[in-house]
Amino acid sequence: MEQWQIQKTEGRCAGTDKELQPGEEYYAALIDNETEFVRKDYCVQYWDENKPKVFSYWKTMIAPPNEKKKLFVDNQVLVNFFERLAQEKDNLKLNFRFVLTLILMRKRLVKYIDTKIVDGKEIWTVQLMADKNMHDVINPHLNDEQIEEVSKELSVILQGEL
Repeated sequence: MEQWQIQKTEGRCAGTDKELQPGEEYYAALIDNETEFVRKDYCVQYWDENKPKVFSYWKTMIAPPNEKKKLFVDNQVLVNFFERLAQEKDNLKLNFRFVLTLILMRKRLVKYIDTKIVDGKEIWTVQLMADKNMHDVINPHLNDEQIEEVSKELSVILQGEL
């Protein structure tokens, strides 16, 4: 399986190169460059003034030193990311959306409805609980190791830790 190469925050604003300080809010964003997602962080001032074009983003904060790791995104960010990946055809992004679906199912934000086979591909129909809309998700038949790998990358993407 191909590896996701999304980096953790570097603690600097991608627009100004200003160092982000502990306790400072900033925007973490994913840029889709067709073959992979690239993470960039932007200080609030740069974000407000320039509104960079991104695939997905969330507002977070630089953790104070020695603070326990925690996930800085809320459920709406996860749902938004799930919806934004709906039209993607790239295998890595399909794998990513599938694992995100499993996470959303565990959080009871998405409900499994049905499975169908289309052109030899297994398609799950799931319902987003917030708006009751139905979504199709390709099951790429990842093994446990592959799911773990994609899950770790998702965690890296969403953590605001330095």
